[in-house]
Amino acid sequence: MKRIQIKRIYEDVSPEDGYRILVDRLWPRGISKDRARLDDWNKAIAPSTELRKWFGHQPDRFEAFSKLYKKELENKEEELNAIRQIADNKIVTLLYAAHDPKINHAIVLQEVLNQKR
Repeated sequence: MKRIQIKRIYEDVSPEDGYRILVDRLWPRGISKDRARLDDWNKAIAPSTELRKWFGHQPDRFEAFSKLYKKELENKEEELNAIRQIADNKIVTLLYAAHDPKINHAIVLQEVLNQKR
């Protein structure tokens, strides 16, 4: 069974994180590479710059953002499958820098990754 979880990169690293993937296009402010302890930084799976800027983490845009981001992810099947394959064998933690744990792209990405192929 796949186990894909999400977590803010500013939270402490934990053994329960398993394979840690940063899924932001931009490096998070104030985080050193040593502190991040990443296994991967997958910029390609992040929302496009245009979509990210349009969204601006505005709650009233989250529903539309989710639909548009899912549309972008339809063209990222190779990246999605690579993450799914890792999750077949170990816990995967998708790391993001957004402030709001309920309104961010990692939630959408997690949902897409957990859907049946």
